[in-house]
Amino acid sequence: MRVWAGGEVITGHAYPWDVLGDPSFAGRAIAAGVSAVALAAAYHSTRAATPLHPDHQLVHARYAALYRPVRQQVWASRRLRPLGPEWMSTQDSFAEAAETLRAAGLRVSAWVVLTHNTRLGTEFPDLAVVNCFGEPYPYALCPSSAEVREYAATLAREAAAGADAVSLEACGQLGVTHLSHHEKTDGAFSPATERWLSVCCCPACRQAWAARGLDPDEVTATLRHAIRTRAEVPFAAELLATRHAATDALRAEVLAEVDVPVTLHAHPDPWATGAAPGLTPSTAGDVAALLVPAWPTDPATTDLIVRARRTSAPVEAYVTVLSPTEPAALTDHWRRLRAAGATGAAVYHLGLAPSWRQPLFRGFG
Repeated sequence: MRVWAGGEVITGHAYPWDVLGDPSFAGRAIAAGVSAVALAAAYHSTRAATPLHPDHQLVHARYAALYRPVRQQVWASRRLRPLGPEWMSTQDSFAEAAETLRAAGLRVSAWVVLTHNTRLGTEFPDLAVVNCFGEPYPYALCPSSAEVREYAATLAREAAAGADAVSLEACGQLGVTHLSHHEKTDGAFSPATERWLSVCCCPACRQAWAARGLDPDEVTATLRHAIRTRAEVPFAAELLATRHAATDALRAEVLAEVDVPVTLHAHPDPWATGAAPGLTPSTAGDVAALLVPAWPTDPATTDLIVRARRTSAPVEAYVTVLSPTEPAALTDHWRRLRAAGATGAAVYHLGLAPSWRQPLFRGFG
């Protein structure tokens, strides 16, 4: 069920630890003007500020975790399985936080991150994304693997149980760009180099290329040459089709396990990787809405909404009130996004925003 406020969908993001132990959280969320909360149910590792929580100022989530019970009967026979969060005092922190939010009149969407899991990618490198130099990206599980897709579908089912809706992140392949702790890659690669370094060359992808008539060794050699010389990649369309086929298969398997409306983090650039993977030709018809990244307040960001609106699905804008966003720029930014066709906003982040940024949420109502 989708939630409407002032004619648009307005959602605020939060973690279970933002809600639990803070009797004021739900009231602040309502005062912020949101009608729904995208609450993390399966989320990657992070070190998060909690500036308004009465009991702590930081939470260190050391690994990707499932904030629902990790049921032995579901996961025991699987190589890929989630862990519960040792930093939480309850086995179902999502459900307990969701109950608090619903009691205040808020709807709850399960915020589920699928293929971003450094622990699993490190433990099972055969399932991680690998670039054409043979360098693995352990934070990224490759959806070309049937084992990864089965894990993601099961994770989504377990995470979304009892939720009003699902906000589905990383439903596709991650690439070379990864905003990790002490990341030292900013500005090192051109957009073209980032594209080719983000082509997965894992065994499953190589097998898929061969099925399309490509020589995997020739593909990787050509990619390396393109990175070093800026040469063209003549079979780029086949590489993109391989990735899109895996993305479509992943999404189909996940959606088959989820019985509530899904908002999908997605990007109109078909080559995009990461939290919001590139749209495939069939994506929009499968989900209730698309959530398009729109954090930069530069006017050019509106073009992403325009391009996504060419699909058949409603398009919501993923925006942030956090630094380095300038508060004075938000009003005009949201006005431009609405004019470009955004049907609502998903605002980041109710728990991370300090007191002086909390009033900024009201600008999206």
